Amino acid sequence: MIRSMTSFARGGCTQDGIELVWELRSVNHRYLEIQPRLPEDFRQLDAGVREAVARRLGRGKVECGLRYKSNGAHVAAMALNEPVLEQVLAAMEGIRSRESLLREPDLMAVLSWPGVTVTAAPDLTPVQEQAMALLEQVLDDLVATREREGQRLAALIESRCELLQAQVEKARLCMPRVIGAIRERLRARLAEVAADLDEQRLEQEMALLAQRLDVDEEMDRLSAHLQEVRAVLKRDEPVGRRLDFLMQELNREANTLGSKSADSETTAISVEMKVLIEQMREQVQNIE
Repeated sequence: MIRSMTSFARGGCTQDGIELVWELRSVNHRYLEIQPRLPEDFRQLDAGVREAVARRLGRGKVECGLRYKSNGAHVAAMALNEPVLEQVLAAMEGIRSRESLLREPDLMAVLSWPGVTVTAAPDLTPVQEQAMALLEQVLDDLVATREREGQRLAALIESRCELLQAQVEKARLCMPRVIGAIRERLRARLAEVAADLDEQRLEQEMALLAQRLDVDEEMDRLSAHLQEVRAVLKRDEPVGRRLDFLMQELNREANTLGSKSADSETTAISVEMKVLIEQMREQVQNIE
């Protein structure tokens, strides 16, 4: 199924005072580029986020932003470092006895002494697991959005293929008439400057001219490329690069037709072909 590379998905959950929100944005890119934007407490999920996205997407620049809020249930817990505290108190008591100080020690000063208190990091493993499960759900939404947009892009490209094929058939039909008209114009001009025309030589020149103006090969290749585009659109895999290559080939044949053009009608057909191809190419840039 054709997928667009341009999409957005957002999803969140709130449980036990914890709020998690994922925002995923993807835009077109030549390769798959994943940019996790995680809070400090979730940095260790970076590799897991990249793996989860890579399993689901083939191309595109993807920004993965996570927002985390807590009501305080998972704040770091403070505890006393008993050995260090005893050493500080003993030192203060020694100073008091030697200097005959009567003032009691300042408790805040004691607590602020380096090493007296230790901070135990909260266990965020359950929250991190919840964040990864939520990421999978938001990825489901992102992929579904890319597929819906891809269907619209495929329909647009299909319609342009039909219009382009119509131009191919139009060129096929008009070329015999164009060559015949050129033949008559050339015959008339030669008749003005020569009393006796060498019919055999004239026919040889006409055959060479017709060969130079023949576009049957280009039309056959255009039709073959269009058939391949339709077949590629039905593949269940990333096809953006292949489609981009086919657009280049279509444009090459349309340019060749334009270079062989001998009248205004075939020139107009070539221009219309290149317009249609460019419209397809712009859309192909967004396909995974």
